[in-house]
Amino acid sequence: MLARRRFLQLGSLGLSAFSLKSFAQSPMHKPIVISTWDAGIEANKAAWKVLRAGGRALDAVEQGVMVTEASQSCCVGLGANPDRDGHVTLDASIMDEHFNCGSVAFLERIKHPISVARRVMEKTPHVMLVGAGAQQFALEQGFQLEPAVLSKDAEKAYRNWLKKSEYKPVINIENSRKQTAFVPNKLENGEWNHDTIGMVALDNAGNVSGSCTTSGMGFKMRGRVGDSPIIGAGLFVDNEAGAAVATGQGEDVIRVAGAHLVVELMRQGLSPEAACKKAIERIVKIKGNKAKDIQVAFIAINKRGEHGAYAIQKGFNYAVCYGDAANNLLDSKFLI
Repeated sequence: MLARRRFLQLGSLGLSAFSLKSFAQSPMHKPIVISTWDAGIEANKAAWKVLRAGGRALDAVEQGVMVTEASQSCCVGLGANPDRDGHVTLDASIMDEHFNCGSVAFLERIKHPISVARRVMEKTPHVMLVGAGAQQFALEQGFQLEPAVLSKDAEKAYRNWLKKSEYKPVINIENSRKQTAFVPNKLENGEWNHDTIGMVALDNAGNVSGSCTTSGMGFKMRGRVGDSPIIGAGLFVDNEAGAAVATGQGEDVIRVAGAHLVVELMRQGLSPEAACKKAIERIVKIKGNKAKDIQVAFIAINKRGEHGAYAIQKGFNYAVCYGDAANNLLDSKFLI
């Protein structure tokens, strides 16, 4: 009866896209955490420990992606793919249920950019710090300066890339490997692509938060920054509607303010999956025939604990966790 009344309320708002059957069958969980790609399985475990203990979604999304940042054999963090000058530069953002947000971009030699982004949010009047200024702030906050050396796998890939110095992004390289989640995302010839872990969570109090951290595109131009540290592009949270994060070719996410778009579509009544799909459709419309050459994907949760995802291409997956024994990798639907 309660579900029926809620359906009628939605119908009175003109939300004809909902049906009683699909509404009743929607998976609802609280607390819940979801994250991008197969690395999200391990990241979700750390986030779930926070949520299971009744902690804040904000703490969960920070602790979760720190697992991925700390892995020297994954393409997020200091073990990641370098830019074309051979330097690893990191971007990250975080946002809580009160519209507080912080980010860092073009940050070097700091192990956990997500934690620096949180300090920007909590300790400064600003939203974003970049480059040398972000590093200086991190050191003032007690973060350690790590050695300026590439990981073994990153150095090998970089040497192979230097033979031709060509930049050729490969769709879904994050998920093309047959190894475990924390083996470097690279092809046999050393070509590496972008990689990101984005995470959003809903806690027991009904509050939503999100995080996003990345090393950016492999062999990018020095100074390039993608969507991940940009609030409203790579990440957006609105505690009245839900939260979303993006992964894939950041330039095309920025063009449509992707994460914000997904959240606004959820505010209008779309499910997380439907909202992600609409955002993907907009990108594909803009790109036209070039859409076949890129990958972009969104994941989202709403205030009911429903989750969803959508991608341009086949091959994107995301991890969903709402219990100690409920941490699964799901294949996303795709448009083309």
